[in-house]
Amino acid sequence: MHTVHSESSAPSPSSRPVPRRRSRRGVVPMFAGLLTGMMLSSLSQTIFATALPTIVGELRGVDQMLWVTTAYILAATVVVPVYGKLGDLVGRKGLFVAAIGIFVAGSLAGGFAGSMPVLVAARAVQGLGGGGLIVLAQAIVAEVVPARQRGKYLGIMGAGFAVSSVAGPLLGGWFTEGPGWRWGLWVNVPLGLAAIVLASVFLQPSARRPERPRIDVAGMTLLALTTTALVLITSFGGRSVEWVSLPIGGLAALAVVAGVAFVLVERRAVEPVIPLRLFSDRTFCLVTTAALLTGVSMFGVLGYMPTYLQMVGGVDATEAGLLTTPMMLLMLVTSTVAGALVSRTGRYRAFPVAGSGVMAVALLLLSTLEPGTSVRIACGYLALFGVGLGLTTQILVLIVQNAFALRIVGTATAATNYFRQVGASIGTAVVGSLFTARLTTLLAERLPPGATTGPSEAGSFTPAAVAGLPGPTRDVVTTSYADAMTPVFLVLLPLALVAAVLLLFVREAPLRTTLDEEVGGGATGPDREGGTRGTPLRSLSHRRAERC
Repeated sequence: MHTVHSESSAPSPSSRPVPRRRSRRGVVPMFAGLLTGMMLSSLSQTIFATALPTIVGELRGVDQMLWVTTAYILAATVVVPVYGKLGDLVGRKGLFVAAIGIFVAGSLAGGFAGSMPVLVAARAVQGLGGGGLIVLAQAIVAEVVPARQRGKYLGIMGAGFAVSSVAGPLLGGWFTEGPGWRWGLWVNVPLGLAAIVLASVFLQPSARRPERPRIDVAGMTLLALTTTALVLITSFGGRSVEWVSLPIGGLAALAVVAGVAFVLVERRAVEPVIPLRLFSDRTFCLVTTAALLTGVSMFGVLGYMPTYLQMVGGVDATEAGLLTTPMMLLMLVTSTVAGALVSRTGRYRAFPVAGSGVMAVALLLLSTLEPGTSVRIACGYLALFGVGLGLTTQILVLIVQNAFALRIVGTATAATNYFRQVGASIGTAVVGSLFTARLTTLLAERLPPGATTGPSEAGSFTPAAVAGLPGPTRDVVTTSYADAMTPVFLVLLPLALVAAVLLLFVREAPLRTTLDEEVGGGATGPDREGGTRGTPLRSLSHRRAERC
């Protein structure tokens, strides 16, 4: 049985070390290191948004365009729960530094890519590292900051995501028109090295369990297979492969078989990568589902609006990046303010509910865009979408962390991030598939004879190439881009509405004010998933709230 000590008492040799709340002076430099690493990951998800049309034109791979983004997100999704569980088992500092190193290696490889397959592979390596940065940063903050004060730190993390999301399209556009899009990858090297130094100096090793960790290799493998099959189905189905076909049927069968096997394995695993016990918690189920739906909408918009602005609005890559600034600035402000208000008042449910509603309104407005719509109006709609994101994303993480004991806070945080990333993977793939399939069809139908000889040439359009087309042909191309993109936003609208409704049913439990409450909990005993005796899955305060 583990004993919890106050900060003034000395721990007994037999007790498991309990992370202590640090002074503000100690938290700030540690938090700077976490924020740098997290921003690397978020930067890599948006830096190609403005460069993508030029990249696919130069490497002649429009049929693989969605994979530049999807490869990163898919790889990151697969490893998120792995990082979360390993962090709980062996500590997070070493994992955080290793994740940055993998990310930097992928960036170097991508910068030298001479073809789309090589670039896609490098992006996957980036994702293997980047997938751990955000979830490990969030879990490390949970180790040292009580839930009541954690809102402002998570709010700043949300603001950091907004800043990097603004910098991503801007840097992507500047590199594309200046030294070249490859510098969008190489810039990660000095930033990654700086993050490694900060993490090595300021992060303290996490408390480790005295027993030898039992790694759930089977569960991790089956989860990776299930996730990969799902994303491949949404990526290729209806585009390069018919929905009713042997490849899609085989992938669907693999997803079902691997998913069922994963559940069976997790029921018997000593240290399951995603404990099934999590799903018995009402708050976790509601918030995780809402996070998944938010991920679909978020990455569906972030991934393709810069392309729309370039191809339909006629702006260059740098201008497209600048036009996303209002969205990210409002996301920065609302995330920071919402986090501060949660820390001050202890109330949190209203923020993500309102945020999901605002996102729904923004998606409705985006679906009305036309080639003749002013770029300023489009930016206003994007800014409104940023307000919704700022009110939602980081507060959902806080709600989940408050529902579980510190012993598995990394696992719970990773599980929520995993399902949000699943939403991002599927959302990006679905949006990309719908967009490219519709675009190819419209171009084939509308372009005059002789304007193009096949899909590969039509798909090699870059913003510069479109600007140089004769007037009638240019109008056909820009109208086709608009008609292919805007209906997708209307498809995403119901997802935001469902997320808002689900979050209305979240019970607002009190935010804990000490770390001891999160570790101590109720009676000890074996975890339902077969875990080690000691801290229960949920804290005593959470159980009392449920009984009330």
